[in-house]
Amino acid sequence: MEKVGVYCRLSDEDRYKKNKSDDSESIANQKSMLLKYALDQGWEVVDIYSDDDYSGAGVERPDFNRLINDCENGRINIVLCKTQSRFSRDMEVIEKYLHNKFVEWGVRFVSIVDNADTNNEANKKSRQINGLVNEWYLEDLSNNVKKSLKNKREDGLFMGSFAPYGYLKDPDDKHKLIIDDNVAPIVKEIFEKYKNGLGYYKISASLNERKILCPSLYKKSIGSNFVCCNFDYDTTGIWTSDTIARMLRNETYIGTLVQGKRTNISYKNHKSKKVPKSEWSVTENAHEPIIDKETWYIVQRRIKNHHRPTKVDGHVHVLSSKVYCEHCGRIFMRNLFNVKGENNEVVKRAYLQCKGHKKYHNCNNKKGIRYDLLEKYVLDSINDLLKKCNQKLLKQEFNETLERQNRQDTVINNLNKEKANLEKKINESKLFFKNLYTDKLKGVISDSDFAMLRDEYTKDVESYQARLEDIEKQLEDTKERKENSKDIESILKKYKHIKKLTRIIVDEFIEKIYIGAVDKDTNTREIKIEWNLDL
Repeated sequence: MEKVGVYCRLSDEDRYKKNKSDDSESIANQKSMLLKYALDQGWEVVDIYSDDDYSGAGVERPDFNRLINDCENGRINIVLCKTQSRFSRDMEVIEKYLHNKFVEWGVRFVSIVDNADTNNEANKKSRQINGLVNEWYLEDLSNNVKKSLKNKREDGLFMGSFAPYGYLKDPDDKHKLIIDDNVAPIVKEIFEKYKNGLGYYKISASLNERKILCPSLYKKSIGSNFVCCNFDYDTTGIWTSDTIARMLRNETYIGTLVQGKRTNISYKNHKSKKVPKSEWSVTENAHEPIIDKETWYIVQRRIKNHHRPTKVDGHVHVLSSKVYCEHCGRIFMRNLFNVKGENNEVVKRAYLQCKGHKKYHNCNNKKGIRYDLLEKYVLDSINDLLKKCNQKLLKQEFNETLERQNRQDTVINNLNKEKANLEKKINESKLFFKNLYTDKLKGVISDSDFAMLRDEYTKDVESYQARLEDIEKQLEDTKERKENSKDIESILKKYKHIKKLTRIIVDEFIEKIYIGAVDKDTNTREIKIEWNLDL
């Protein structure tokens, strides 16, 4: 007597029927139909294998794997399903088991509705075509779900499982964010401290010292079922530098929703991959902001420049990452030295020294410069600039800025057109390959012709993808230059006379400072300031 393994499967993709009264796909109905069929054939049912709420893509199904194991071990020699798609909708799985492993193990596959039977060699091509159609069904379903989610994101709906720290999901609309008044002041504090020169570590240490709950523990404290994998809430639930860094880059805090940054590799492979920035869903003014735009842009400029805080107090000195050697182009490093001050007392004084000389010993710009004197020189230079600039010059510079922005808009438009054209070509290539694969299964083209055409298809798509990556980089760079281009008129009007330098002022006015070597005859050195205002 034949020993049969009855396999049933049901997933969300099968639950939603056109006719709601149709429950023929239910597990109970599948079992009843299959057991009756096995009895009519005089087969012995060894076991029933049932996977409820599992997709037909892939093999991550417990009873499916138990079935395969019993087939390999000879416990059963017939696998019985309602349809081939109940066994799998994945073409690779169909080929691997129905036409390879089952043949090797002496196992017969039978599905009673679509008449698939591996003992019947004549319907092998129909089984393969059914497998391909089932796989396309999964692909179409996956694409429809992705489109639905994308549409919701583009409509400004929050699609995350948990609201970011500082926000809550609106009780009346789970797709909207509202400010959490309990912790929004902490978010503001983090941005203000970083804007004013404090580093990630010092900010996190301050919050930990005051026993402020970190985001994960705070979510638990308000009853959220938020869970972070591989995280020990009891021993490591503290603020960290990484937490602060992520928050400072999160545009949610200025009222902008940025979603769809990652997606699954495919409907069969659930590992995630990065999505190109141009394909993210970005919705401005989606909810009430916690952080104002001016603070946000100052913080982002500072993050981009990678300023390192000093070890003494955790602050970034105001000229950090701005001072460079005129001769070798390397940055000037800040170091503290013990020197004699007033009354011959030893005090610590900061000097800046060329990294090319100090660390690599290949630059003749040997003498350091006192940090306090350089800071005074920069302050005086900015005030001189403010004094000399008149409205006529400002107007001229303002118009030049507008012209630059117009040129950048043209570049962006041209890149977007080329990008759209490449994406169209990629989609056309995918459709061509799908049709090509169908022709191979039907025997219209030979395996060798298919391999040759497949290689050409792969080469073309790789070429398109490489150019798309270049375009993405150019778009990002151009848009960044456009955003950072200075409205000279507004910046210079903001300041009349500056009494003390701050990091914010330095970032607004200065791109770089170049320090020349000391002239042996005059004992002076040249200092050049590269203004951030295109003057």
